[in-house]
Amino acid sequence: MAKATYKSAGVDLEQYRDAMQRLPALLHRTYSPRVIRSDGGFAGLFRLDFASRLFARQYRDPVLVSCTDGVGTKLKLANLTGIHHTVGIDLVAMSVNDLICTGAEPLFFLDYIAMSHDDPPLLEDVVRGISQGCIEADCALLGGETAIMPDLYARGDYDLAGFCVGVVERDHLIDGSAIAPGDVLLGVASSGLHSNGFSLARKIVFDIANLQVGDMIEPLQTTVGDALLHPTRIYVSQLRKVLGHYKVKNVVHGIAHITGGGLLENVGRILPKNVDALFARGSWEIPPVFPWLQQLGEVDEDEMFSVFNMGVGLVLVVSHFYASNIQQMFNDRGYATTVIGTVTEGTGESRWQ
Repeated sequence: MAKATYKSAGVDLEQYRDAMQRLPALLHRTYSPRVIRSDGGFAGLFRLDFASRLFARQYRDPVLVSCTDGVGTKLKLANLTGIHHTVGIDLVAMSVNDLICTGAEPLFFLDYIAMSHDDPPLLEDVVRGISQGCIEADCALLGGETAIMPDLYARGDYDLAGFCVGVVERDHLIDGSAIAPGDVLLGVASSGLHSNGFSLARKIVFDIANLQVGDMIEPLQTTVGDALLHPTRIYVSQLRKVLGHYKVKNVVHGIAHITGGGLLENVGRILPKNVDALFARGSWEIPPVFPWLQQLGEVDEDEMFSVFNMGVGLVLVVSHFYASNIQQMFNDRGYATTVIGTVTEGTGESRWQ
């Protein structure tokens, strides 16, 4: 009888070591001077402030902000297409876009990758995307965990989770409490489906329409796989520029990341009980991927708006006096931004006009 080994149980330590040797360079490219190098250590190290007088933050009353998220069943598309680096960007985006809704600066990111078996090239692809996402979000990828679990995942399947920590001065914390009647709702364009609604999208595309990932979508002039895998837009850089431009006045009263639940539900989460958010249908351009899915699956419009972002990835609730300037700041940097509604007296409801 052969002796039992870890490899015979489905975990190959030699391949695991190969995978781990591929990752440090992808982490190092995200480092800032605030990272304390600890390669091979059991935890990542990060200075909250700089030691240098030139770059010191000089926090007065810092508040740490943390969040976590995943990519959901979009991973099924990654497996079908063999394209794995874009879901790494999605993983970062889903957390950092939540975090900046508080006005915080993302500091560092950690990932958890669970795999069916050791696959160094696959792991490298995923982490390459995570690394790229961290660069776009200007945060450090400090480390993570890779778990090999052949008994929990079918061969080739994997799952992702991400964790981000940021910081904001208490005086600049954005929690929606400053939202007032007369404020303007600015919708910042999404890059497509982002990372929500993929259970419905996959049902429509593969079960109802019987399409394949390589099939061309004539109205979109792209393949099914490319249309659905387009990575989530990261809004950190431009939003931090806007918030940094108004260092004295807090003119951004609320921020909502439009994810699962859609526009109304996510904006409703940040409203005080004395106001309503009124949205104007047709006030922004809906990317063609959404009408394509709606027609393909004969989906009711209300269902579409409750599942997908419908072309709005971020909503800023801003003082009407500064709305046009903030809108222009986003537009000038390629983030199409539109006035999509207003705030009125109410009872904390988010609704259509």
